[in-house]
Amino acid sequence: MQPLAIFGTSSDAGKTTITMALCRIFADRGLRVAPFKAQNVSNNSAVTCENLEISRAQCLQAEAARVGPSCLFNPVLLKAHGSEGVQVIVNGKVYQNQSVVDYYQHIGGLEHEVRLAFSRLQQDYDLVIAEGAGSPVELNLLDKDLSNTFIAKAFNTKNILVADIERGGVFALIYGTLVLMDPVMRENLIGVVVNKFRGGRQFFEDGEKIISERFGIPVLGVLPFQPLNIDMEDSQSLANYRQRLGNVKIRIAVIAYPGLSNYNDLDVLMADSELEVVLIQAYRPLDRFDMVLLPGSKTVIRDLQWLKQQGLFAAILQFHKPIFGLCGGYQMLCKTLHDPDALEHETAGVANGLGLINDSVTYQSPKILARGTYSLFSYAAIKGYEIHCGRMANYPLYYQQGCIAGTHVHGVFDNDDFRTDYFQALDPGYQGYAYGQYRDAEIQGFANMVAENLAIETISAALQ
Repeated sequence: MQPLAIFGTSSDAGKTTITMALCRIFADRGLRVAPFKAQNVSNNSAVTCENLEISRAQCLQAEAARVGPSCLFNPVLLKAHGSEGVQVIVNGKVYQNQSVVDYYQHIGGLEHEVRLAFSRLQQDYDLVIAEGAGSPVELNLLDKDLSNTFIAKAFNTKNILVADIERGGVFALIYGTLVLMDPVMRENLIGVVVNKFRGGRQFFEDGEKIISERFGIPVLGVLPFQPLNIDMEDSQSLANYRQRLGNVKIRIAVIAYPGLSNYNDLDVLMADSELEVVLIQAYRPLDRFDMVLLPGSKTVIRDLQWLKQQGLFAAILQFHKPIFGLCGGYQMLCKTLHDPDALEHETAGVANGLGLINDSVTYQSPKILARGTYSLFSYAAIKGYEIHCGRMANYPLYYQQGCIAGTHVHGVFDNDDFRTDYFQALDPGYQGYAYGQYRDAEIQGFANMVAENLAIETISAALQ
């Protein structure tokens, strides 16, 4: 089959979730499907089966396709480093830290890695579904664009254009993109998907005619707005999330510092109707909460400084109920944090942590990347993964004493037994739920909605 690419008229048009849905739809038809994104920019990452690092979005798409995550799915990942820099991860390993200017000046050297990854996937899978990035017609950036025009031309992909009607101006977005689109990409365009539509479909019938007749491109479907309450891509997605609360037992204060990363650790908590999760993005008293959670951070030392500036550092020290730290948040609980090689911060130095754990953190290369089953908190089989440069001398994997607990292992709360026992210790009335079942139901439900509203047979025929 020819490869398929999902491009958008803008950022946040819905490329990630539509790619995910198509991965599930074609996998359910018996095809071996691989997701792909040449370059992703995200602090939300995961560890693959090879113990390598990729964007969490491609990990989600692999889950939808029912295949194990691979570094081939996301050969280039950019993560924030310092105030104006990026950590460049190539084929799942840290390549180097660069300024954004330097990265784009030398981006041509990464085209070879992208070609190798995509070609390998074409050999191993029946169908590759590539997700674009932002808009494919940013004319001033076309020579620096690994995820859109480069993919469309290098691999002759069949293409779908996704437009977000919720943001307004959908006709201008579609028409402008079509006019400016590279001729090869345009020639291989199967059609347009209008995404995030609210209201009765009949109210857009004239809109479909305008797009198909005046713009000369088929409308493959109009997808109703349906939130996907797992694997939120960024902090804005978290801020927009609305919990479906029931009989709330426990209120959790999540410290949402600027460098917040690995947001998926919060998915399982925010989907729980018994837990009210509140993002703390500025100073506020914490005494009305039952627990404080310090999540992952890509910039731990800088976020510690932010805590102190906001007054939250002192507020956490005055909080005498359970505090739990995850990865970067776990490191913040220690006495001191040493960064002799400026791996974590712009300059080498030492920072004082909260001092709630009698330990120190030292940042060293290489980054620890691991995925598997861990023995943690008296549990023999907790599934999770590690992504960190910080090493702790006394408690390298986890800590629990009194009200203070934490671990370097992401995904610990995804484990039903651990999560249920932990929160029942806070409130014996807590019941818990089966997160794995909930998660798959979210993926399948979204895929079913897409399948019902999208011309899947038209797309399938175009790929033959």
